[in-house]
Amino acid sequence: MRSIWNGAISFGLVSIPIKLMNATENHSVSFRQIHTEDGGRVRYRKVCELEEREVTSAEIGKGYEDADGSTIPITDEDLAALPIPTAKTIEIVAFVPADGIDPMQMDTAYYLSANGVPAAKPYTLLREALKRSQKVAIARFALRGRERLGMLRVVDDVIAMHGLLWPDEIRTSEGVAPDSQVKVREAELDLADALMDTLGEVDITSLHDDYRKAVEELIAAKAEGKGPAEPAAEADSGGGKVIDLMAALESSVRAAKSGRGGGKVAEVTPLGRGGGRKRAAAKTTSKTTSKTTPKEVGGKKSTAKKATAKKTPAKKTPAKKRTSA
Repeated sequence: MRSIWNGAISFGLVSIPIKLMNATENHSVSFRQIHTEDGGRVRYRKVCELEEREVTSAEIGKGYEDADGSTIPITDEDLAALPIPTAKTIEIVAFVPADGIDPMQMDTAYYLSANGVPAAKPYTLLREALKRSQKVAIARFALRGRERLGMLRVVDDVIAMHGLLWPDEIRTSEGVAPDSQVKVREAELDLADALMDTLGEVDITSLHDDYRKAVEELIAAKAEGKGPAEPAAEADSGGGKVIDLMAALESSVRAAKSGRGGGKVAEVTPLGRGGGRKRAAAKTTSKTTSKTTPKEVGGKKSTAKKATAKKTPAKKTPAKKRTSA
C-alpha cells in the first residue's frame, strides 16, 4: 500500500515512527460528463473572474471569504507558522472503552504501519497493550491542512486508526423523531421480534454491490454494441402508502420463512383484539389440525364440494329469470 502521510505516534515519552495508509477504497463506477450531441468531453476550467482568463495551478492560492464578501488571502506560509503540535504527530491523549465512542463520529479508516526496524518494538508494545486492556486510544493528528480527532484500535495484528468527527460536528436529532405520540402494541412487537428471528444473521462478507455489477454489465453490453437488458419488474413495496402494520409484519415473516427454505423459525400467531384468549385458541386449533388424519381432511373437502354443487343451481335460477324479464 502507498503511504499518504509519514509521522510518529506519541505515546507518553515513547515515539513510534509510522506510515499512514488508507484502509478503504471506493469501487463505485465513475462517469465523465460529455456533450450529448457529439460525445465530446465536458471539462471545467479555472478562470479568474477579474481577468476573465484561465489560470494555472501555480497561480492559484487560498482565500477566506469574509462576511462582507471581501476575500482575505491565506498563504501556505501563514498556515505552516501556526503552532500545531500534531502537524507530524499522532498524539494519544487518552484510553477509553470502545463502546464509549459514538458510531456517529466514525469517519475515514487508516492503517498505521511501523516505519523502519527501530519502530517495530514500540509499535508492537502499543498494539499488545491495546489488546490486553480491551480499550481504544483517542488521539489528535493533523492531515490535509486541519487538525483531526482519531481512534486507534487493533485489527488483526495491525493498529488501525479511524478519523473521528469533533463532537460539535455532530448535529442533534431534535425534530427528527415523529411529532405525534405513537403507541406500539405488544402484539406488533412480538411480530417484529419474530421477523428479526426469522431473518437471522448474515455473513457480511457475502454481501455485494449488485448495483455496481449491473452498471458494469451495462457498460460491457454497450461496448459490444448490444442494447441494455430488459428491466426486471419491481414489486410494489408499498412506499408512501398507509398500510396495515400487523398484516405487513405477518407477510414479512412468511416471506422471510420461504426465503430461508422453510427452515425452523419462530412461531407466529395472527392476533386480533381478543389478546391472550385468541392466542391460546389459535394454538389449540393448530394442535387439533395436526392430529387430523388424511382421510378426514379428504372427507371434509369432498363434503364441501358437494354442498357447493347443490347450492349452485339454486343461486343461478333466479338470476336467469331476472335476465329474461
